[in-house]
Amino acid sequence: MKKFWLVLLSLGLVMVFSVSAFAVDVKVSGEYYVAGMYLNKATLNDTVYGTGAFYGNTNTAFFYQRLRMGTDFIVSPGLKLVTRYDVMERIWGGARSAPGTSLDTLSAGTRAENENIAFDLLYVSYESPIGLFKVGYQLDSAWGTIFMDSANPRGTVAWSYTNAPWWFYLGFKKFDDKSNSAVTNTTQTDLDRDKFALAVKYTGKSAEGGLLGGWVRDARSKTASTNATNLVYYLQPYAIAQIGPVKVQTELDYFWGDYPKYDSTDANNKRLELWAGWIDATANFGTFYAGGTVAYVAGDDPSTTDKIEGLSGLVNGGIDWNPCLIMFNNDITYWGGGVSGYDATTTQSQLAGPMYNAWFGQGRVGVKPTPQLDAMLSVSYAAADKKPSGFDHSSYGWEVDLTGTYKISNNLSYMLGAGYLFTGDYFKGYDGSRKVDDDYLVINKLTLTF
Repeated sequence: MKKFWLVLLSLGLVMVFSVSAFAVDVKVSGEYYVAGMYLNKATLNDTVYGTGAFYGNTNTAFFYQRLRMGTDFIVSPGLKLVTRYDVMERIWGGARSAPGTSLDTLSAGTRAENENIAFDLLYVSYESPIGLFKVGYQLDSAWGTIFMDSANPRGTVAWSYTNAPWWFYLGFKKFDDKSNSAVTNTTQTDLDRDKFALAVKYTGKSAEGGLLGGWVRDARSKTASTNATNLVYYLQPYAIAQIGPVKVQTELDYFWGDYPKYDSTDANNKRLELWAGWIDATANFGTFYAGGTVAYVAGDDPSTTDKIEGLSGLVNGGIDWNPCLIMFNNDITYWGGGVSGYDATTTQSQLAGPMYNAWFGQGRVGVKPTPQLDAMLSVSYAAADKKPSGFDHSSYGWEVDLTGTYKISNNLSYMLGAGYLFTGDYFKGYDGSRKVDDDYLVINKLTLTF
């Protein structure tokens, strides 16, 4: 018995002194920002009257913040559990959102959950001899350049393989599941929205390029009476090159299919054909830099009833891309609700991000007098690709932006920016004789990364 207890004690001591061998290494990273925004006009209308009260030309000013934490649990070399969550994403002292079930923008949680805490990413990453496997909620819709990127968390099974300079990818993504479950009652099956993707990429010393393709099957609205499914196919090539001091990047996005496609008859089918793309160049000369951007997202032609050339919920400039402080800025859309003109209830307010139905051009110059300071001036112009029926004008307007970012330390930076919009006549809506007002915005933002 004495020998038994001696052996048991020895095993206990071995376990105590070798506990690190059984532990999981944890890697934590994060970003916290707090920003203050003043928007001079939430509507571009010269005058707006409601029932019994004047409510137009309102301005808004508030502070908002977000903490984004990433925690990787490294079980062994090549095997880890990846998580990411957002904390207290809210306006200081602002009204809290009502609980609901609709997911927030670029999140796996609702807006009310993000105002407290919401997990977005949770997946296993395993580097095997035959490639990298990722299973769980991970980022989707982020490919190539930042143009058209909207990095949404989605349930995904993905495989990739790297054989430098080549990279290959296969993925299955679950958007929506309407199967019968403990929280969903249904009498039909296979009413899901799924996405399949495959890609190849080449990375060289001074250039890279790739091609992403796949298809989406959306049967959420399919019923015994309508018997229709949305089928979308897509190709997205891109290229990035460093040519001396100039960095050039370009991307082309093409979507086609049937939207919807009826099983019983083709008479009511609508053909889908959408284009988007951009080219961006920046020349860096040390202290000074200059660049320009041309971008395009197709709008829907109101004269073609059997064809869809533009669809904002499917093809747009992306939520991750914010080319201006006002025009097509997704922060204004998320925090302030967007900027609208006349007849905003009958047609999308095109200043709200992301960019849709637009030709966009921008020129910019910048200076870095010290390694800590970066100041940039940009001038942008945008116009509608297709005018809604009854609209007289297509110009969204001109915008001038001035921003400055100061790096206080390696992990802390402060940004101050101001933008002025010379509002275009597009926002006069159905009556070209109406008047619209110019708008301006001031923003400052403190960002901590770790």
